Amino acid sequence: MNTSCIIRGMGHCVPETRLTNADFERMVDTNNEWIITRTGIRERHVALKGETCVDLCLGASQKALENAGMAASELTHVLVATFSADSVIPSAACMLSHRLGIAGRMAMDLSAACSGFLYAMETARALIVLHPEAKILVACGDIVSSRVDYTDRSTCVLFGDGAGAVVMTADAPGLSGGRVQDVLVAADGAMGDLLTVKGGGSGTPYKLGETIRHDFFVEMNGREVYKHAVRAMSGVCQDIMTRHGLTRDDVDVFIPHQANLRIVEAVGKRLSMPEEKVFTNLQKYGNTSAASVPLALSEAVADGFIKPGNLVLLGTFGGGFTWGSALVRF
Repeated sequence: MNTSCIIRGMGHCVPETRLTNADFERMVDTNNEWIITRTGIRERHVALKGETCVDLCLGASQKALENAGMAASELTHVLVATFSADSVIPSAACMLSHRLGIAGRMAMDLSAACSGFLYAMETARALIVLHPEAKILVACGDIVSSRVDYTDRSTCVLFGDGAGAVVMTADAPGLSGGRVQDVLVAADGAMGDLLTVKGGGSGTPYKLGETIRHDFFVEMNGREVYKHAVRAMSGVCQDIMTRHGLTRDDVDVFIPHQANLRIVEAVGKRLSMPEEKVFTNLQKYGNTSAASVPLALSEAVADGFIKPGNLVLLGTFGGGFTWGSALVRF
């Protein structure tokens, strides 16, 4: 059974506070030129005024609902992709549903790090096959700054906070939006130790009065993550194109996970994707984890980078390791 799915609306939200590279020059032993040369990032938005994951997801979701011309009361399912929910219990999805003023619907968090959006999209597609009448909110947000060690210059400059959201339904005559043609996701836990946030999990539990350890924050083997990210993201993007008999010439816009410019450029080169087709906004936001791809997608549509009729290729890679790709026709 195959039910065509459509993105009816989208939106994004970021904190007001910005941390520029000049700010980091005062915080750690680094400089603007080094950061730009190695990452392409110039600034990032961070939740220094107490904003939470659910706050940002709410802002993005309200914009997505408005963009779709729908009320929150019409939603049947709420999915949130995050690794930095406001609390362990209740879930971010439960809290977001309450903030939207709805109850009695399925609400669930998903954890796939930076690949969270595509994992949540694939879950939404499956739910729509089971329930063709479903109207599903997919919100993806992370307060990565809450899990960043701001004394570690190798990681702290990379990340920002943000959220992106889409409303997905079954396709029907007269609807406008992005038609999801396919999603392909994968994972390999064998390399999970290369990118971790372990502290506080059941394997490394809290102990009352204990000093917070380094493993409570993002720890990453940057060189190895780079290699695997480029290989996996370019591979899965090529796989989904091949599965549909497409080449790079058929793709109008490529939106990769906004990790850093070196990864984006390397993936684009492997796919022989012309630079003018690649959308990037990492220079403004940094790596926003699960929010990265939906934030970029929402902004690309809002800015007119994506035009009606365009075929958009999405690609992502995240801790776990997880990775994925999708094809969306606007």
